[in-house]
Amino acid sequence: MDNSPWKGLDPSNARRVNNNGHYDFFWVVVENGMPGLMLRLPTEPESKLKLPELKNIIASFRIISGRLALVIALKESSQAELFETLCRDVVKSGEEAKNLDEALSRVIHRTKRWHHLLRAGHSDGLSVEEQRGLIGELAFLRDLVVTFGANTAIEAWKGPSGAPKDFEFIGCCVEVKTRRSAAVPSVSISSADQLADFDGGRLFLNVTNVESAIVPEGITLHDYVNLTDSLFQEEHHIYTKWEDVIYSTGYDPQNKYDDRRWLIRSTSYFEVIDGFPRIPCPLPLGVQNARYSISLDACTPFQLSNNIFESIRECF
Repeated sequence: MDNSPWKGLDPSNARRVNNNGHYDFFWVVVENGMPGLMLRLPTEPESKLKLPELKNIIASFRIISGRLALVIALKESSQAELFETLCRDVVKSGEEAKNLDEALSRVIHRTKRWHHLLRAGHSDGLSVEEQRGLIGELAFLRDLVVTFGANTAIEAWKGPSGAPKDFEFIGCCVEVKTRRSAAVPSVSISSADQLADFDGGRLFLNVTNVESAIVPEGITLHDYVNLTDSLFQEEHHIYTKWEDVIYSTGYDPQNKYDDRRWLIRSTSYFEVIDGFPRIPCPLPLGVQNARYSISLDACTPFQLSNNIFESIRECF
């Protein structure tokens, strides 16, 4: 590309990204002609941050001209235009940092964010049911922040990372399910593990009614994400955890979600104990990928009479 920031570079030289920038970001070309972005560091970082492992991108700490640097390089040259967009976004995030350690953290976490977005592969965005489910989880997450604080809340949200339960605490777990108020009074269980017992703890089921309509009433998925995002902005290390998890869900702020609005209605909580309607684990030999629905009427005897957050606190 004629306008490529790597044009004319080789491993022996570099080009500063922004001459007026606070930090030393450079366009570089590394081994095998790979285009890259370098953040030069005057000293070794206070903490060794884990670098993301990406499919077509290499992230590594290197000694360059006698100084430590973080280098992000592209293995697949055909993606250079997209990689440039990634790099410029990473630099923009890094330049907003208050100090170099924070800039380094921002660069790493911003790169991980791109990894989540590209890995998700949702070119058309989340489906209607995926949006509904995410809104229910975000509603519970916001209540957790208010009750237990931002760090405890975001540490507990494990579902997007592939855990069998949506939220994990010391001594208990919470599985979140959403449904339409007018639908058959039931919820879908996508795997037997979701309602399976776990050693030494209690399990609760959150059932939230979430309505959708293409009308002015309610707010969009973007609005719900932004509302939740605002609760994690006070401390950078907590905010980066939030970014990691929200982008792991497949949510992309660039997708169009403005034509559908959502309303959160009532929420009910149940404790999953002996007698609760569910398929027990382990599954019989030869049975796998169990998916089923449970009637909410059958769950009524197990409905919590006290506040769910009091029950969670008792488990700590």
